[in-house]
Amino acid sequence: MKRTAETAILPHFQSLDAGDIESKATDDVVTIADHAAERMLADGLAEIDSSLAIVGEEAVHADPSVREGLTRPCWIIDPLDGTNNFAKGNPPFGMILAQAENGIATKGWIYDCLTGRFCSAHRGSGAWADGEPVRASETGQDKPVAAISLVFMQEEHREAIREHIAPHYQLVDIPRCAAEQYPRLAFGTNDVSIFERTLSWDHAAGALWLNEAGGKVARLDGSEYRVNEPNRTGLVGAASPRLFDDLAERLAALPARSA
Repeated sequence: MKRTAETAILPHFQSLDAGDIESKATDDVVTIADHAAERMLADGLAEIDSSLAIVGEEAVHADPSVREGLTRPCWIIDPLDGTNNFAKGNPPFGMILAQAENGIATKGWIYDCLTGRFCSAHRGSGAWADGEPVRASETGQDKPVAAISLVFMQEEHREAIREHIAPHYQLVDIPRCAAEQYPRLAFGTNDVSIFERTLSWDHAAGALWLNEAGGKVARLDGSEYRVNEPNRTGLVGAASPRLFDDLAERLAALPARSA
C-alpha cells in the first residue's frame, strides 16, 4: 500500500490536469491516480493469493459483473478513497483493502497516503494502528459528536434526520472519506456516524476495524454488515455500543420512508 501510494497516487496530488479527472456519477469523480493505484494493488494482491477474486471499485464501475466476486472469498480494493477531496487538491484521502469470505470481512487495512497512518484488523484478533493496539473511545462531550452523511439520502429522509436526529447531537462536517471517518470514530474525534451508501470497498475494512477496536458498526436493525449486499443502504458507526444503541433507537423511531 505504501509503495502504491508513493508510485501511483502522491505524484498526482495537487498536480492533476482537467483531463486527468472524469465524472463517474453525480457528485462523484475518478482520476488517473485511482486507475493506476487499482492496477498496482490488484497485481500485488494476486501475487499474495491468486485464489481470491479481486473486486476493485473502478473495475466494478467498468464492468458490474466484477461485483459477483463478493460472493466468493475475495480481495476488496478502494484504490483512492476520498477521490473528490484528492481531485480538488485537498486531504483527507486514503487507500482501503479488505479480505472477505462468505460475505464477511475477515481482514482489513486502511492507509493514509499523506501521514502514513496504517490501520489494520484481523477478525477476532483486535484492531491496530501503526503497530499499536487500538481501543475506541468516546469524545466525552455532553452532546455526542455526529458526522452524518446526507449526500446520498432521499430528501424526505434527509429532512427527517435534520428534524428528529440532529438536535440530539453536535453535528460536524463529514470528511467524505471512509478511510478518515472510521479512525475518527475510534480516536475520540467523533462519536457516531450515519452512512447511507454502504459500498463494500468503502466499509468492509473500516467496519471490521472499528468493531475489533470495541466500537460498533452495524445495520440500522443491528444486523452485521455484509459485503455481498450491494443494494442495501444504511449503516451506523459508533465509538461504543452504548452510543450505537442510542442512535439506532432514535433512527428506528423516524417516520417510515415512502416507497
